Amino acid sequence: MRWKGRRQSSNIEDRRSSSAGGLGGLGRGGSGGGLLRLLPLAFRFLGVKGTIVAVLALGAYSYFSGGGLGSLLGGLAGTGVQTTQTGQSAPQGRVEQTAQEQELAEFVAVVLADTEQTWNGLFAAQGKSYKEPHLVLYRGAVNSACGLGQAAMGPFYCPGDQKVYLDLGFFDDLKRRHDAPGDFAQAYVIAHEVGHHVQTLLGISSRVQKAKRGLGEEQQNQLSVKQELQADCFAGIWGHHANHSRQLLERGDIEEGLNAASAIGDDRLQKQSRGYVTPESFTHGSSTQRVRWFKVGLEKGTLSACNTF
Repeated sequence: MRWKGRRQSSNIEDRRSSSAGGLGGLGRGGSGGGLLRLLPLAFRFLGVKGTIVAVLALGAYSYFSGGGLGSLLGGLAGTGVQTTQTGQSAPQGRVEQTAQEQELAEFVAVVLADTEQTWNGLFAAQGKSYKEPHLVLYRGAVNSACGLGQAAMGPFYCPGDQKVYLDLGFFDDLKRRHDAPGDFAQAYVIAHEVGHHVQTLLGISSRVQKAKRGLGEEQQNQLSVKQELQADCFAGIWGHHANHSRQLLERGDIEEGLNAASAIGDDRLQKQSRGYVTPESFTHGSSTQRVRWFKVGLEKGTLSACNTF
C-alpha cells in the first residue's frame, strides 16, 4: 500500500501506556463485537469444556475482585449495558514502543483517516453526516463502554462508545497464525471493524438485534453471519474508493485482502482447531462467503451492493 506520508487520523486514542485495572464487566455487548460474538471463537479453539472452564474462571475472578457475577452474565448476554469497573486505568504516559510498533501505529492512523474520507463522502452523497469513530490502541486488555476487552479476542467494535479497539499484536497473529501477511490484509481488518460502525450509524445493527429476539441459536447465527458479511462488503467499499480515488493500493494488495478474508472464515478456523466443520454454528461466514462479499464491495463500491440480508 502507498500509505506513507499520507494524512493520519486525529481520532486515535493511544492507551498502550495504561493498564485496564480490574476485571469487572468482562462482557462486551452489542453487535459486531463482544464476548457474545466471540464465544464461538472460544468454542473453536478451546472446545466446550475449555470454554466452560474459562468462563467459570473469569466469573470467579470477577466475583472475588468485586465485579460480581451479575455484570459478567449481563455482558455475556450481549445487553451492551455499561458495566462497573473495579479498578482505575493508569495515567496516560509516554508510550514505549519499538520502531516497528511506531510504524504500525502510523499505518493504522493513515488507514483510519482514509476510511473517514470514504465514509464522509458516501454519507454526504446521501444527505447524511458521518460520525467518525475513534480507534483505541491498547496492549493486553482495555476498558470500554462494553466492558473489558482482551487482546486474545482480536480487534472489536463497541457500539456503546462507538470505538474500534485494536492491539497491534494482532497483526503478527494474522501473519503467523492465519498465514495472512501484508499491509492490505491489516487494513482490511480495520476497515471491517469500521464497517460495524457504519452499520450502527445506519441502524442496521439495532434492527439485527431486534430480529434475533425469540429466534433459536441457529437462526440467530444466520443473522450474525449476514451482518458480518456486510461488514466485509463495507470494508471492500473502502478498498474500492481507496484504490480508484486515491490510488492507495499496489500490485498484490487486493490478493492480500482476499487471503485475509479467506483465512478467518468460520469453516477454515473450525477445521484448523478441531478437524471438522459445523456450518450451523457459523457466526461470521465461510471463507468463500467472506471472500465473495469483500470482492463485491471492492468491485461495486456502493452501499446498495452490500445487501447481504
